[in-house]
Amino acid sequence: MELHAAGENALILYLGHDTSPAIAARVQAAGTAIAAALGSDLIDLVPSYASILVIYDPLKTDHLDVGRRLRAALAGLPPGVDLEGRSVILPVYYSAETGADLEALAARAGISIEEVISIHSGTEYRVYAIGFAPGFAYLGQVDERIAAPRLATPRLKVPRGAVAIADRQTAVYPAVSPGGWNLIGRCPTRMFDPHATPPMPVAVGDRVRFEPVSRARFLALGGELA
Repeated sequence: MELHAAGENALILYLGHDTSPAIAARVQAAGTAIAAALGSDLIDLVPSYASILVIYDPLKTDHLDVGRRLRAALAGLPPGVDLEGRSVILPVYYSAETGADLEALAARAGISIEEVISIHSGTEYRVYAIGFAPGFAYLGQVDERIAAPRLATPRLKVPRGAVAIADRQTAVYPAVSPGGWNLIGRCPTRMFDPHATPPMPVAVGDRVRFEPVSRARFLALGGELA
């Protein structure tokens, strides 16, 4: 464990240096312990692949006190934490209509489009981090057979719900935005809704599977093709 200052009212905690389900589980467990230890002194927790940014109220406490309380809270965590996380299933309409890069990705991998869909939907992914936008969950790891580098020229507009691959990560775009990931389908589930409780269907540490659905089912679930 490494703890460093990250601003006048923030500390960053490093729990490892790799991307793995074990470290993701430890980040999740540490976040729960930190929230309980700091209580109302905590403003926000921002988990990532192997770290947690802890933002606290500087009018109530300081770096030294927060650091002491973090170490005490984490001292009780067993070294081999292995949280399962919630299991979340996201429907996906895989098609050339919704996945502009599906055919090219299959050709690059030397397999059929059907095999790409089978491999992508047959893998369970861990939510490693959320960002660059609210609800954008970085999921890993994608099977090596369908891993693909980011596009040389990012698109100016990627539709909400686009399911995409970049290297060995996959994600669902929560809103219309620029993006350089390879598009293979579209998900009707809203990945971020500020009016919902909770506002996101997934959290760091959760496990995600994609379920292929037909065009009609996609539309019935609220999917958009525009």
